[in-house]
Amino acid sequence: MNDDIIVAIATARQEAAISIIRLSGKGVIEFTNQIFSSDLSNKKSHTITYGYIMDDEKRLDEVLVNIYRAPRTFTAEDMVEINCHGGIYITNKILELCLKKGARLAEHGEFTKRAFLNGRIDLTQAEAVADMVSAKTDLSSQLALKGIQGRVSRMIKKLKEELIQIITQIEVNIDYPEYDEVEELTAKTLLPLTSSFEAKVDAILRNAHNGQIMREGIKTAIVGRPNVGKSSLLNAMLEEDKAIVTDIAGTTRDIVEGQINLDGILLQLIDTAGIHETEDVVEKIGVERSLDALKKADLVLLVLDGSEPLTKEDEELLEMTKETSRLILINKADLGTVIDVEGIHISAKQADIQALEARIVEMFHIGELKSEDRVYLANIRHIQLMEQCRSSIHKAIEAMKNQVPVDLIVIDLYDAWQCLKDILGQEAKADLLDELFSRFCIGK
Repeated sequence: MNDDIIVAIATARQEAAISIIRLSGKGVIEFTNQIFSSDLSNKKSHTITYGYIMDDEKRLDEVLVNIYRAPRTFTAEDMVEINCHGGIYITNKILELCLKKGARLAEHGEFTKRAFLNGRIDLTQAEAVADMVSAKTDLSSQLALKGIQGRVSRMIKKLKEELIQIITQIEVNIDYPEYDEVEELTAKTLLPLTSSFEAKVDAILRNAHNGQIMREGIKTAIVGRPNVGKSSLLNAMLEEDKAIVTDIAGTTRDIVEGQINLDGILLQLIDTAGIHETEDVVEKIGVERSLDALKKADLVLLVLDGSEPLTKEDEELLEMTKETSRLILINKADLGTVIDVEGIHISAKQADIQALEARIVEMFHIGELKSEDRVYLANIRHIQLMEQCRSSIHKAIEAMKNQVPVDLIVIDLYDAWQCLKDILGQEAKADLLDELFSRFCIGK
C-alpha cells in the first residue's frame, strides 16, 4: 500500500455553492497545515475548522476544513476534506496548490480502493459504492445501500461458514480414517449437508434476476410491423416526442432508446424498426438490430394495430415472440378493434397506457422487490462466481452419489469455497482490482 497523499475534487465539476476537495494518506493533516491558516495538529477527529487556504502569503479562499483521524475514516487512513466556495476556478486552484505541495491526483476509485485494501470494506461493499453513485431509481439505490451496509457480504460469509463445516468433516476423515466409515459418512452426513447447501445457492441464483432488474432495469423492446404505433407508444411512455411519428410506414429505420422510472424500476425502452421483409439496405440493418434487441430483452411489447385485420407479418411476430416474456398490445383502441387477439388495449396516440404500466408492475412483482428484508445478488461478477460455486457443488454431490473417494470430493468443495472468497475479494488479484476500480469516479 502506498503511503503517498492522494487528492481529488469530490463534487461535480460545475458551479455550485460548495465544492469539496478530498485528501487521504499518511501525514495528510500535517500536509494540510502547509496550506491552511490554522494549525490542525491537535484538532480532534471529525471536527471542522474555519480558516483560509494560503498560497504562501496569499489567501486563495475562505474555507471549512474537516479532519478525520484513522482508523475511523472511509479509507481507514487520516483524511481531510476542504469545503471551499463552489466556483470552478477556485476549486481547481486549490487542487493545483495541493498537487504543487506534493500530493498526487487520485486515480479513479482510489479512495474506495484504499478502503478495501485497508480492510475497511470488502469488495462487495466497494462495488456497491459505485452502484450507489450510478443508481437512477429508488429501488436501485436501496439495493446499493444494502450492499454498502454489508448485507450481501454477510450472506456470502454465512455460506462460506456452512461450506467450511462440510469440508472440515471430510478433512478430519482424511487425516483420521478410523474416525468413521467413509460410505456411512458420505450417505448420512455429507450428502444431505451438501444438497442443502446447493439448494441455498440455487435460491440465491433464482432471485438474482430480480436483483439485476433492480440494479439495471428492465430491457424492454417495443416490436411490431411498420406503422402500428411503436414510436407513438415510446413517446407516450417517455412523455416526450423522442421518436418521429408519421403515417408513413418505415419511418423508424433504426432503434430509438429512452428510459422511464416505473414505480421505482428503470424501464430501458427500445423502439425497434418495424420487423418486415424489405429490399432497402438501410431498413435491413434496422430490422437486424431489432431482432438482436428482441433476443436480449427482458420484456417484449408486441404492438398490433387493433383497427386493422391481422397481417402475415403480425402472425409471424406472434409466433416469433411466443417464448419470450411478452405483453401483446392492441393499439389504436380509440379507432375500434377488429382483431380477435387477447391483449392489453391501449391508445398510444392519446397516451392511454395506464393498463400497460399496471400490468408491467404486476408482471415483474415490483411491489415484492421493495421488501426491506430481501437481499439479492445483482452484480454480474457475483452472479458468475455463484454459478461457478453451484457447478462445483453439483460435481461434489454427483461424486458422493457415485462413492468417489472423499479426498477427491473435497477438491470440488474447495473450488466452490474459493468462488465465495472471490466474491468478497479475499486474495483478489491486482489486475482485477485495477479493472473494477477504474470504473469509479475520480474522488470516490
